[in-house]
Amino acid sequence: MSVYILGIESSCDDTSAAVIRDHKILANLIANQQVHRDFGGVVPELASRAHQQNIIPVINKAILAAKIRKNQINAVAFTNGPGLLGSLMVGSSFAKAFALALGIPLITVNHMHAHILAHFIEDEEQPKSPPFPFLCLTVSGGHTQIVVVHNTREMEVIGQTIDDAAGEAFDKAAKIMGLPYPGGPLIDRHAQKGNPLAFRFPHPRVPGLDFSFSGLKTSVLYFLRDQLKNDPKFIAANIDDLSASIQHTIVGILMKQMRKAVEQTGIRHVALAGGVSANSGLRRAFMQEQDDKNWEVYIPRFDYCTDNAAMIAMAGYFKYLDGDFAPLDTTPFTRYQG
Repeated sequence: MSVYILGIESSCDDTSAAVIRDHKILANLIANQQVHRDFGGVVPELASRAHQQNIIPVINKAILAAKIRKNQINAVAFTNGPGLLGSLMVGSSFAKAFALALGIPLITVNHMHAHILAHFIEDEEQPKSPPFPFLCLTVSGGHTQIVVVHNTREMEVIGQTIDDAAGEAFDKAAKIMGLPYPGGPLIDRHAQKGNPLAFRFPHPRVPGLDFSFSGLKTSVLYFLRDQLKNDPKFIAANIDDLSASIQHTIVGILMKQMRKAVEQTGIRHVALAGGVSANSGLRRAFMQEQDDKNWEVYIPRFDYCTDNAAMIAMAGYFKYLDGDFAPLDTTPFTRYQG
């Protein structure tokens, strides 16, 4: 008998709802918040207000798009963290009310685990799922981690950023160059037309498998400050090469640690997840390692890279099979919990 899960994602500035039948997505809708562009970043209070406005219409449309009735839903899964507290509370409050009204189980989902489990969504554009155990590089605006995925429940973080995340480094570098928010995708776009070796920025010296990106931000800031003293139009004249060089540096830092992780663990099935996994340079680097080092690489389709409820529903499905349900007094958490 098929299992239907309603997934709700509201960890940051996107309100998303999805309906999944077993491993197959029936609907996956996202309402973006444009208001943050004027502020150069996400404003938590504005984000939570927008979630309140969007959540009922988005969920209603998702259920209609899935062509099911509400009473067919077996459980509701929602992002319980990490994320912005106000945003998380909107999603969790609605999920609790929905589950209570229908008398169905409530399932809490770790946002970062969901990014990884998006690889198990059945989709023609991602025909294979990684076997256990596999390594996963999860990269987003708030997190950068290397994870050993033993199974759908056991995930071991063996490396993580000690300061800024990779996505944050992209956005901060873009802001320094005067690009609008969100800047990461714009750097990627400009980088495809630039020379990645035009400018060199230092790699951090970090022990083990951890990452650091705060030094890169400072390096870019000081480099541009010095160049602009001599040429006020330096950024505009070199935006493509600057973007390509910054992206090349960030990808290089990520790949160096991933190669070390593969060597240390002996695991050659390697996956990519999180919002930054949509970056074309990082995706190419992973595919190059597949050719050069015989990695088996798994990269989700673009729809499942950024924050979305399909991955929440997928994670919820696995928890449903295990009977892992949450009480109504469960509370959201803002920082990563393994």
